[in-house]
Amino acid sequence: MDYVLKTNALTKTYKTTKALDRLTMSVEKGAIYGFVGRNGAGKTTLIRLICGLQSPTEGSFTLYGCANTSREIHRARRRMGAVVETPSIYLSMTAEENLKQQYQILGLPSYDGVGELLALVRLENTGKKKAKDFSLGMRQRLGIAVALAGDPDFLILDEPANGLDPQGIVEIRELILRLNQERQITVLISSHILDELSRLATHYGFIDGGRMIKEISAADLKASCRKCLRLTVGDIFSLPAALDRLGLEYAVRSGTEADVYGAPSVTDLTLALHAAGCELKSIHEHDESLESYYMNLVGGAVDE
Repeated sequence: MDYVLKTNALTKTYKTTKALDRLTMSVEKGAIYGFVGRNGAGKTTLIRLICGLQSPTEGSFTLYGCANTSREIHRARRRMGAVVETPSIYLSMTAEENLKQQYQILGLPSYDGVGELLALVRLENTGKKKAKDFSLGMRQRLGIAVALAGDPDFLILDEPANGLDPQGIVEIRELILRLNQERQITVLISSHILDELSRLATHYGFIDGGRMIKEISAADLKASCRKCLRLTVGDIFSLPAALDRLGLEYAVRSGTEADVYGAPSVTDLTLALHAAGCELKSIHEHDESLESYYMNLVGGAVDE
């Protein structure tokens, strides 16, 4: 399996505070990786390390297989674009002027592609309008266009939907999906807006206190969060025989709880448990959201 980014026990300490604590993660090529954590969890610190804005205290990472300590790491970073915290744009310039400026910084031989980038982020009709007069969503899309100027195949976005109105969020979402599906760009999205991430991500990494709590694919997460009937019973050992007799799919959660999937008849289920000598103490529908999944992993609430 090809990985764009892998970290190994990556640690960043500021005086006595560990912003990252032995973080290990893997971002597959072609993925939209949702990097999930509350404010201050260490998301931006990781991005700064990857982009070369800071150096790790301990641990290591590889970018396209190139170690962060290698002399060739700068070449690997040329394959990457990033929007860290706020878009890197000149407010006194137009969208076209911003892109031309970035082309000059990168040493590109011509401005070929500027028009295509403007069309990609739907800013081709902004003309002489200065970036200072753009909406927040337009600035965010321009920042992404600037990050794409070097034709990267790995894009890092730090809280891209933060502060946007609903229309702006939809526009950013559609842009990210186009970049991933049409241009095969791997995307790492740092965010605490979990509902929006659930519409995009193919993989997730859940971070808390600078530590990776869990990595999981969207498919596995969906299986973990699907609708079910959650049963609380007196004797879990007599439960499987009753459920097997009904041909039901289930998962035992603990010594007293189990989740039953599908759409079983509650009457048939109750009668089968009674016949098996399994006391049914409670039954309720359960549909876990991404937010509740994260909260169950780390405890507390996600910042809004």
